[in-house]
Amino acid sequence: MAAGETQLYAKVSNKLKGRSTPLLLEPLLAMGFPVHTALKALAATGRKTAEEALVWLHEHCNDPSLDDPIPQEYALFLCPTGPLLEKLQEFWRESKRQCAKNRAHEVFPHVTLCDFFTCEDQKVECLYEALKRAGDRLLGSFPVAVPLALHSSISYLGFFINGSPADVIREFAMTFATEASLLADCSVKPCTKQLHLTLAHKFYPHHQRTLEQLARAIPLGHSCQWTAALYSRDMRFVHYQTLRALFQYKPQNVDELTLSPGDYIFVDPTQQDEASEGWVIGISQRTGCRGFLPENYTDRASESDTWVKHRMYTFSLATDLNSRKDSEASSRCNGEFLPQTARSLSSLQALQATVERKSVLVVRHGERVDQIFGKSWLQQCSTPDGKYYRPDLNFPCSLPRRSRGIKDFENDPPLSSCGIFQSRIAGDALLDSGIRISSVFASPALRCVQTAKLILEELKLEKKIKIRVEPGIFEWTKWEAGKTTPTLMSLEELKEANFNIDTGYRPAFPLSALLPAESYQEYVDRCTASVVQIVNTCPQDTGAILIVSHGSALDSCTRPLLGLPPRECGDFAQLVRKIPSLGMCFCEENKEEGKWELVNPPVKTLTHGANAAFNWRNWISGN
Repeated sequence: MAAGETQLYAKVSNKLKGRSTPLLLEPLLAMGFPVHTALKALAATGRKTAEEALVWLHEHCNDPSLDDPIPQEYALFLCPTGPLLEKLQEFWRESKRQCAKNRAHEVFPHVTLCDFFTCEDQKVECLYEALKRAGDRLLGSFPVAVPLALHSSISYLGFFINGSPADVIREFAMTFATEASLLADCSVKPCTKQLHLTLAHKFYPHHQRTLEQLARAIPLGHSCQWTAALYSRDMRFVHYQTLRALFQYKPQNVDELTLSPGDYIFVDPTQQDEASEGWVIGISQRTGCRGFLPENYTDRASESDTWVKHRMYTFSLATDLNSRKDSEASSRCNGEFLPQTARSLSSLQALQATVERKSVLVVRHGERVDQIFGKSWLQQCSTPDGKYYRPDLNFPCSLPRRSRGIKDFENDPPLSSCGIFQSRIAGDALLDSGIRISSVFASPALRCVQTAKLILEELKLEKKIKIRVEPGIFEWTKWEAGKTTPTLMSLEELKEANFNIDTGYRPAFPLSALLPAESYQEYVDRCTASVVQIVNTCPQDTGAILIVSHGSALDSCTRPLLGLPPRECGDFAQLVRKIPSLGMCFCEENKEEGKWELVNPPVKTLTHGANAAFNWRNWISGN
C-alpha cells in the first residue's frame, strides 16, 4: 500500500470512533459485523436496505481489503429523463454503430455538477440531506425548460447550457457543495465553468460530420424533467479497465477467479506481466478477490456500469408541488429518494441464513397445444401430405424437424403460442427477481425443453447454460396416451432444432428404461432417484437448480428433498390437476438444521383467462 493511501486509511479509521449508529446499521451490528465493514457495505450498496448490505458482506467474506476503511468517491450529476433521455440513448447507440466507441459512451447522458469527492462512510446520509436542502432551496427557481445549444469542435460534440438557466443550475451545485461541507465535512468542488452535456468526445476527426448530423436529429422541443443524481464509485479502480463476464467460469487453480455472467472485473493494464497469453489479472467487483481469468470470457464494459446510484432529487415541471404524481411516495419526498428504513432483525437473520443455501426451483411447462385444441390437434394443422400449417394463432409458427415426420408430435406436443408467451413472461420475471440460475434440467418432453430454452433466453443465459435432459423426471407414463411410451425427440434432433443441449450429461434414468403404464410407486421411485442425482450433480453450484418438468414434478420432485413420503395416489392426482402452466415450487437447503424447506418462489404466479375461438362468418351485422 502506498504511503498516501496508508495516511488516508488511518485518517478515516480514526474518525469512525465515537459516532452514533444509523438505523440501517443496527441490524448488521446485531449480527456481529464490525462497524467499519458494515458501514463500508452500506456505502457500497447505496444505503438502500440492510439486506443488500448483508449480501455484499457475504460476497466479500474473502476480500483482502474488507477491513480497509477506504471511502467511496461521490459525484453529483444533472440527468435528463423521459423522451429526451430516450433520444440521447438512441444517439449513443447510433453514434457507436456508425462511428465506433468514443469517451462519451463510457458514461450515461449527464451534466456534471461537481467533481468526484470523498465522503466518510458514516457521513453518507449527510450527503443525502445536503442534496435535499439544495434542491428545496432552488426548486422554485429551477428553469421550466433547460435550453440546449449544440457545440462542435474537432474532438468534442455536445450541448451547452447558457444564460439564466445555467446560473440557477450552478447556484444549485454551489449550494450542494456548501451544505455537503457543513453537514458531511466534505470538500466538494462545484462546476463553475461552462455547463455541458457531452455527446461525443475524443473521436476520429473524419467522424465529426456524421456525429453532427446525428446530433441535429435529436429533437429538443420536448419538455424534460431533470434529476440531480448522486453516484459513487470505488476510488481504487478509477484508472482501471472494466470488463464484464459473459460466461460462467469455475477456477481450475487456486489463483483463478470465479466468474458468473454479469460480474464486473477491474483490470490494471500496467500489471499484466504475470498473465499468460489469453489471460488477465483482475479484481472482482462482486467479491473483491484478485486472480487470473480467461479474457475471452469477458467483454469491455463502460466506466459507469459499476457506479452506484444513491439518491435523486427531481425538479418537477409542475409549479404546484401538491399536484405532482409521486410513483414512489414511500421512499421519496419533494423529488428526493430518501433512505429506506431497516427491516426487522428477524428478516435479516433469515436472509443471512439463506445467502449461501443450495436451492431447487421446479417449474411446470407452459401451455401445450393439445391442451387447447384437444387430442385431434395434429389433424387440425396437418395437410394431407403430412405438412404443418397454422390454422389458429395459438398454434406455433413452426415445428422442429423430426426424423419420422410430423406424426410423432401427436403424443409429444409442442407449446402453444400462449405457452411460449407464458414461458417468456416467467423468464423475464425470474431475471427481475435477481435469482442466479446455475444449472437447468428438463424432462425430455418437447414442451418442457421448449419452456427451459425460453426461460434461459429471457435470463440471457441461453448460450451459457446447457439444458440437461433427464428422462427420470418425465410425466407419469400411466397418464400418457397409448400402450407404449411416447416417441420423444432425440438429443441430436433437439440440437438440430437449436436447443442448447448438454450431450455429455449422463441421466439418472435412461430414456430406454421408461416403462409404459408404470405403477405409481415406480413413478415415485424414478423421480426420487433422479432428483437426488440432480442435486448431487451440482454440489458446488452457488446458484439455483432449475428443473422444468410436468405438473406432477412439483410434488414428486420436491417431497424427496423435504423428507416426506409419497402422497396417496388419489390425493396426488387431485393435486396435480390444480397446477397451472408455469406453476412453481421452490426448495431451499437449511444447512443449520440439515434439511430442505419449501419457501416462496422468487416470482409471483401467472393468472389469465380463457379466450374462445371466433368465426367471423357467424357474425352477421344486424342479426
